[in-house]
Amino acid sequence: MKMSNYELNTLAESVREQGLSQEASMTQLVYDPTSGEFRQIARGSQPVTGEIVTEMTENGFACSPVIYLSKDNIKEFVSKGCTSLMGYSYEWEGEHVIHLSTKKTEHAYGQVDAALYVGSENYVNNAYSYKYYIVVKSESDVLVYEHINGKLIPRSFCFIPAKEELYSRSKGILEINVLEGKRVMIVGLGSFGSQIAVELAKAGVGSFSLWDFDRVELHNLARHICGINELGRLKTNAIQDAILGKNPYAIVDKFPFDINGKEKLMREEVDKADLIICATDNNASRFILSKALVDFKKIGIFGRAITRAEGGDVFRYRPGGPCYCCLIGNNWFNAHNEEIADEQSARRSGIIPAYMSATDANAVVQVGLSSDIQPICNMMVKLALVELSRGKESGISSLEKEFVYDYYMWANRRERHYANWAAMPGAGNQPTIMRWYGAKIDRNPSCALCSDREMYLDLGEEVEAKLEGQMDLTDVDFELN
Repeated sequence: MKMSNYELNTLAESVREQGLSQEASMTQLVYDPTSGEFRQIARGSQPVTGEIVTEMTENGFACSPVIYLSKDNIKEFVSKGCTSLMGYSYEWEGEHVIHLSTKKTEHAYGQVDAALYVGSENYVNNAYSYKYYIVVKSESDVLVYEHINGKLIPRSFCFIPAKEELYSRSKGILEINVLEGKRVMIVGLGSFGSQIAVELAKAGVGSFSLWDFDRVELHNLARHICGINELGRLKTNAIQDAILGKNPYAIVDKFPFDINGKEKLMREEVDKADLIICATDNNASRFILSKALVDFKKIGIFGRAITRAEGGDVFRYRPGGPCYCCLIGNNWFNAHNEEIADEQSARRSGIIPAYMSATDANAVVQVGLSSDIQPICNMMVKLALVELSRGKESGISSLEKEFVYDYYMWANRRERHYANWAAMPGAGNQPTIMRWYGAKIDRNPSCALCSDREMYLDLGEEVEAKLEGQMDLTDVDFELN
């Protein structure tokens, strides 16, 4: 029996109306032209009458959608005591996957259509002239129907766990709730901050403060969690979606600002956080954030890749210990080797000379491969998890005995700073690449940030302003080191 495309489409719609479901690996569909009915038989067997039609089109006929329903949505609807509520269905075109919700999802992907929630089958109206998904909540059960051409087709569905079921190895989304009550502030959502945010969400952190004034750009994509479909989006919005994709119940506060221009607000957020991650690409922001950590006695983790990701390092500040400024004063940390993430940071670092055009500099404006960044991100995540879960039964308590250093250094390649490092085979006691090295840092009693003495920290802006004639030099205080 040879059918036209129109006839195939008509049959496909008829199959869906009948509510026949197809388990692709187990059954096949048979059409009997005499009776005009469909039936399912075991895959591989031959029908006595009729013709197998399952594979006559690319997607088959009876491809029932996979439907996901939120338990918390149902509970909230029932608690309101209303008889009906308009909701939303989100469909990923071509994949037959439907998510139903009573609330409009921010930044939702896919096609958005109507859905209807009703408190009893008595309220189901068969007269709708267009397609609906209808969720019926009775006292003891939940039913889902697809409304097609005046008929209600019952559909099977899966539940998204309720918040109290969020942490469970067997049926939840996350495995352990040790960090559910913790809040992490992440400043900088580039190649480091974006990945760290998602990893902490997967580990169960329940609250986030996200800071970045930038948008997703082409040069980010090679090492960022965002893709081409998110070009131009604010990084705070994109990372919020990534976090909620792992934990839909996380609290995410977004601050699309430069902390250098929002110091008061930044300090308020530092005070609220249990841990602060500094993943910026410039020292001005690192200084201002470090000062807030000292003032509010908060734990902070600083991380970066240096030129073209040939290596990187991680610094952890704990109240009472050496601060970021102490680190620079100890010469462990070369303040000029910033992460080279864009033209601006490359010019600040001196890698792109003032006389070189952006076009000529294209070859050197590059952090490096994403794989070179991963070990540094992973170390920052591990340090964060150890600090957040300290004193709790987390399964990683043994790492408290390992992570005793203030500063950690990593080398990806034997070049520039690491050119004379030994090759991995037979290195003996000499430093080699692809290995972490830890160092204890002494607190500087004359530190401009954490010393008990009254100090003034000059970031250079005031002197630069004076040179441009914007202020009187007598207004600038200097502190001798």
